[in-house]
Amino acid sequence: MELFLVPPTSCPDSTLPQPSDPPRSPWWTLCHLSHHGDQPKSPLPRSWPGQVSRFCQEMTKGKNYALPNASWGPDMLSLYHEFLEKTKTSGWVRVPSFRSNRDHIQGFKLPLDLSANSDKSDWRLFTRCIEREGQGYEYVIFFQPSEKKSICLFQPGPYLEGVPGFVHGGSLAALIDETFSKTAYLSGEGLLTVNFNIRFKNLIPLGSLAVLNVNVEKIEDQKMYLSCVTQSRDQQTVYAKASGTFLQMHLEKDSSRQ
Repeated sequence: MELFLVPPTSCPDSTLPQPSDPPRSPWWTLCHLSHHGDQPKSPLPRSWPGQVSRFCQEMTKGKNYALPNASWGPDMLSLYHEFLEKTKTSGWVRVPSFRSNRDHIQGFKLPLDLSANSDKSDWRLFTRCIEREGQGYEYVIFFQPSEKKSICLFQPGPYLEGVPGFVHGGSLAALIDETFSKTAYLSGEGLLTVNFNIRFKNLIPLGSLAVLNVNVEKIEDQKMYLSCVTQSRDQQTVYAKASGTFLQMHLEKDSSRQ
């Protein structure tokens, strides 16, 4: 089976599926980080790109799904706290995660005149569509601005089952694309997914910890090329390798909502 994803720098590019040129009518995934309602406990470094400073503030209202809950297992919690320490010493950023991208991009204009008018209030980001803790996607993303890379800690729940007892490949692909989108935007305003490929290597047991290692491989002609390797915590088992291409697009403030 094949889809699209990226590997860490320790994996040679030749082992990964290579992204092709974007199609004329790409399907798009627009995933951004929240900027409104956030109040930092301390100022973010001014040397960070504007989109990082804007979107990676600590939240004071609304639920942040990137925080630990009672369903997180010992492996998930220990690695989470390990990376949380790196936010204090090594320049890593914990990326907030909320229920809808409508909240994440509020105050900004969508590109290409993309818009949807509705009075519905129950929109959900796909990877946050299962409300009950521990049953679906439990994950948190940490981003390294200077190195343009991310780590996503993923503990899959029973509602993500494919082969009995193991994660459905499509649910992993969705989370890889979500991690790509956050990484692409924070690394240089990569906005729209135009190419995504994945190669599955091994099955992920439900309830275990999988680690997604995402890197920006290059930025060229307003396109960002990303890679990802999904593996076990001890790095002994590779679950999947993927690559993706994103278009760079600048979001402008929406004056009509101010």
